[in-house]
Amino acid sequence: MPSLDAFFESVQLPTMSEVAQSLVRTLHDDEATVETIGHIICEDPALSAKLLRLANSAQFGLPRGVATTEEAIQMVGMGQVRTLCLGACLNDTFPTVAGLDRQAFWKSSTACAGYAQWLAVPLGIDGQMAWLTGLMLRLGELLIAQASPDVLREIEQLPQLPGVRWERERHLLGFTETQITAELARRWNFPMQMVQALHRAADPLSEQAFSRLGAVLHLAGLLADTPQPDASTLDNLPVEVLDSLKLDIFELHSTFPHTDSFVDVVTA
Repeated sequence: MPSLDAFFESVQLPTMSEVAQSLVRTLHDDEATVETIGHIICEDPALSAKLLRLANSAQFGLPRGVATTEEAIQMVGMGQVRTLCLGACLNDTFPTVAGLDRQAFWKSSTACAGYAQWLAVPLGIDGQMAWLTGLMLRLGELLIAQASPDVLREIEQLPQLPGVRWERERHLLGFTETQITAELARRWNFPMQMVQALHRAADPLSEQAFSRLGAVLHLAGLLADTPQPDASTLDNLPVEVLDSLKLDIFELHSTFPHTDSFVDVVTA
């Protein structure tokens, strides 16, 4: 089987916009200011308009409407605005691919982002980083579609049970979409914490150094792949991964979120 490096030699990497690249650079800058983030976003009028639609959507429930990027950052928070805009940029970066339902793909990705944030925050993991990394989890599959359309068809064949896609990818390629996404994130200069979490997301309890965010992504990915999940779905999650994070299953049952509450950067 080809190595991950050989796989990347066979694909053309999508190019992120200058605005997205600038936003990624601020992820490494603890001193990035509201003014810095606002200036970057305002360089893209379409992105600014999408941000305002998001900020004024029901999911945020702001006490009043916002009319400018600066107001959105002040009301929603700089960290969340940055990750929302990066999510929107990522959606625009990847073209539609044959053999993959784009709407279903991004709906699943949005759900994964929401579940990742929900699981991460009680653990003291940065919720915005978890959301963005969860949104990115399946991006590697879009590169698989470019490199090997026939392999994509085998990966996407029914039945499509939670976790099965990762197993099929390992069997057919020798690595998973999450590992492809990790390498893509590394080449795009995303923070190493995100890269490591993506690399381990499909198999968080391997012998490699444990990544709590990687384990969160594993659980979030399984939930996102479950049709019409509800609190009872939690009982099907791998106990060993839940235990590794010291998550209280009873607490999770009581706070299980509905997907309608998740922010959707794709259709905004």
